[in-house]
Amino acid sequence: MDLDHIVVAGATLQEATAMAEDALGVSLVAGGKHAAFGTHNRLLGLDDGFYVEAIAIDPEAPPPDRPRWFDLDAFAGPARPTNWVCRTRNLAELLQHLPGIGTPMALARGDLRWQMAVPDTGRLPFDNLCPALIEWQGDLHPSQMLAPSGCRLKRLVISHPEAADLSSLLAHWLTDARLAFVSGPAGLSAEIDTPHGLRTLG
Repeated sequence: MDLDHIVVAGATLQEATAMAEDALGVSLVAGGKHAAFGTHNRLLGLDDGFYVEAIAIDPEAPPPDRPRWFDLDAFAGPARPTNWVCRTRNLAELLQHLPGIGTPMALARGDLRWQMAVPDTGRLPFDNLCPALIEWQGDLHPSQMLAPSGCRLKRLVISHPEAADLSSLLAHWLTDARLAFVSGPAGLSAEIDTPHGLRTLG
């Protein structure tokens, strides 16, 4: 699997967007709505096919019939990075080796089609810091639809009291020099090169 994107959640989409824009000094663009979970987003494309997603519950959408992804039903406090997502070419097979990450769901937004593993509770293992897994259908990827921002991911830091266990769990399938697993309080941050210099999201 490969790094795909980082999720910034907020009590509102405006708060999530403002947090990312203030941290990075660049503007996010309109994304869309996710009918299956009653959420909406805004996006920022980074180099190398990575992107930032600001997401929140859509107040105009009807409640879904299941817990929302990224544990958004339980979200509270200031907007912040809460999740990271990895893409794979064979989601079903990978889930046999990584239990607890969720059940594949077929999803769509506009021209995009994908399958994503979503836990029944909405909450991923390791206090939500185990990566969510996605398999894009076809050749279209959100990063291809976003204008260049001049930003590039330098380092993604996953902090958790059991960081070593999480790193060990993923080591066979995920090798990326930009990843850092750090023992400490549960949290997520990204160091990103921007047109304004190195900035930290988180």
